[in-house]
Amino acid sequence: MSNEKDFVKEITNIEEDFAKWYTDIVLKADLADYTDTKGCIAIKPYGYAIWENIQKYADEKFKQVGVKNVYFPVLIPESLLEKEKDHVEGFAPEVAWVTIGGQEELDEKLCIRPTSETMFSTLYAKWLKSWRDLPFVYNQWCNVLRWEKETRPFLRSREFLWQEGHTIHETEQEAKERTLQMLDVYADIIENLLAIPVLKGRKTPKEQFAGAEATYTVETLMHDGRALQAGTSHYFGQNFTKPFNITFQNREGKEEYPYQTSWGISTRLIGAVIMAHGDNRGLKLPPKVAPIQAVIVPVAMHKEGVKEKAQELYERLKDNYHIEIDTRDQVSPGFKFNDWELRGVPVRIELGPRDIEANKCVVVRRDTAEKIEVDLQELPTKLQKILDDIQSNMYNECKQRAISKTTTATTLEEFIKNINENQGYVKTMWCGDEECENKIKEATGAHSRCIPFEQEKISDTCVCCGKKADKMVIWGRQY
Repeated sequence: MSNEKDFVKEITNIEEDFAKWYTDIVLKADLADYTDTKGCIAIKPYGYAIWENIQKYADEKFKQVGVKNVYFPVLIPESLLEKEKDHVEGFAPEVAWVTIGGQEELDEKLCIRPTSETMFSTLYAKWLKSWRDLPFVYNQWCNVLRWEKETRPFLRSREFLWQEGHTIHETEQEAKERTLQMLDVYADIIENLLAIPVLKGRKTPKEQFAGAEATYTVETLMHDGRALQAGTSHYFGQNFTKPFNITFQNREGKEEYPYQTSWGISTRLIGAVIMAHGDNRGLKLPPKVAPIQAVIVPVAMHKEGVKEKAQELYERLKDNYHIEIDTRDQVSPGFKFNDWELRGVPVRIELGPRDIEANKCVVVRRDTAEKIEVDLQELPTKLQKILDDIQSNMYNECKQRAISKTTTATTLEEFIKNINENQGYVKTMWCGDEECENKIKEATGAHSRCIPFEQEKISDTCVCCGKKADKMVIWGRQY
């Protein structure tokens, strides 16, 4: 924690410069910092604690649906990466290579893991013998490296943390079911933990993962109306099992190729939380993911009994809540209030001499700035209700924003007008032609977010070319 005289509280106005506001939050809320390694960040304890909470919740959900954790090497031989043509072409621009080990040039280049389909596939080929071994439902929590040209903390850095699930199955149906099951798990994490509503659907062929037969996505909408792809789940079919010669003896005793999936979420979810919930006072954290759910701020600590009463309250609450007590004596209460608001702590509990005399405290909600007088004896139970209300309110606020920033368009002119005047999701009909997709991107700067599972009939014709169309696509400018 900084001293009052050297702590810069000001952050850029969210409406004036969203990108600068975002960077201010990352740095001044103590989430991360830039490093001497270009494009890579150091995640500080407070930022990493958010990731730990995401990781813990997700890992429990994974295990409930039969996922087992493993760990695979960070270095992948070039020969493995080249076995699946579409995959290597998709990742070639982002791959970083190791060519020297110690002081000797390597016989074969090694890529630093951008993703691990190839490494998993070569070992699955070694481990799989019979249908009785299936399914393999494995996941690894790890780091990856992608040589991004333009980077932004959490959203798009060269090295980032994530989980990557890789599964193989006896049947096509089982693999497809797993693909959609993991998408639902991601929706649970993002909606119930992070309080951000998601849009679920299938990516267009142009936007799907390199080497996949189908990519499914959970899309989220940020405060400024730009979309953020929050998680993806891919069905590969036999696109990797055949090149890597992954086979098994089926129930009839014949050799067969299994069916494969892959799915992942990353530390960009921290970026999503910042951009979906934050405001001009700083970060705003949903209680379920907040490292600190409540902070007790004693007021007039120099007066007899105040500090002691605050400590007593802390002891009563600490076993059931993630709670801190702020006993810094070198800064004013007003500074402390602003400091904790900047860091997004959901609840502030103010306790001064008059409060103690009345056997009350003042609970201040970060989401609404509402002040609530609570009897000290009732606080341990009432605090949970307040936190639950904050979690629900933050989700509903994001939901209403998404609704208000979703428009429909039947012509390209209407599309351009809508997205320029009210940046957000735009629903249109689409003929399925990639040429139209490219034209829309060129005219609007919007990418197809997904073909949503919940389809609507906006019109009979494509928004771009006017030809017959039976698919509704949702578009948006993206991070």
